[in-house]
Amino acid sequence: MKKWVFWLVICLLLGYEAFQQKAEVVINADSGKTNNEAQAVTSQGSDLTVKVAQDQIYQGNLVLINKDYPVRQAGTTSDVVNLFQHKELIKGFGLLDDTIRLSQSVMQPFTKMIQAADKEGVDHFMINSGYRDKKEQGQLYKEMGSDYALPAGYSEHNLGLALDIGSTQKEMDQAPEGKWLKKNAWTYGFILRYPKDKTAITGIQYEPWHFRYVGLPHSLIMQEKNFTLEQYLDFIKEQKTISTTVKGQKYEITYYPVSKSTTIHVPSNQRYEMSGNNIDGVIVTLLP
Repeated sequence: MKKWVFWLVICLLLGYEAFQQKAEVVINADSGKTNNEAQAVTSQGSDLTVKVAQDQIYQGNLVLINKDYPVRQAGTTSDVVNLFQHKELIKGFGLLDDTIRLSQSVMQPFTKMIQAADKEGVDHFMINSGYRDKKEQGQLYKEMGSDYALPAGYSEHNLGLALDIGSTQKEMDQAPEGKWLKKNAWTYGFILRYPKDKTAITGIQYEPWHFRYVGLPHSLIMQEKNFTLEQYLDFIKEQKTISTTVKGQKYEITYYPVSKSTTIHVPSNQRYEMSGNNIDGVIVTLLP
């Protein structure tokens, strides 16, 4: 047998063996990037079998942070940056000071939202606060008290997905910027986290400046049903699976309880996102 034929046969056999073994890879379900703490994914026919790690409960855009459910070590977003040091990210809005930090993944939809407002003549936005570490949150709590701040670890600002948005003209409940966001932020994946009529549920007084990124289609479902994040997560858990259509694109959202050895199945030909709820399970969103 000629040498090149021999080596061709060997390569084909090795390739077939690798395919048969269905080698596992570890990926981050939200971004597709390698992540050692994310879930293991194995191809199985037309589906992917996803092994969900326990820490996944505490990660993602939908984690619930309040007085009962603190930010866990695994929950803080890893791409938090100082915006003042990344001026390429500052487009169409100002910063209160040079300490403002936020998740880079939040900046893209935020900038898109601010640009949309600008086209409608609403253009005096400012970020007053973003990510805070636990030490900063503890100091704020000590200075402001429980009526105006949460203890360290129990604030959404310790997560990296929440920000206080202000106006350079007026208080947010009176400013055009506040009114525009209240009406339109949902379209870009943001929610007004502490509405005026939901204080009994959130446990926090009305804050017209505090917005939280949860992503699409979740923000629009919450708007449609007038849900807080607490209510939305309860709704998904009760329904198990819900479907919605946004601009002609269909999404399917499913809740899965998580134990030490949880596996779920998702279509191998469809993109998906996974987020924990910070309580007892994960929400998988099949994307169009």
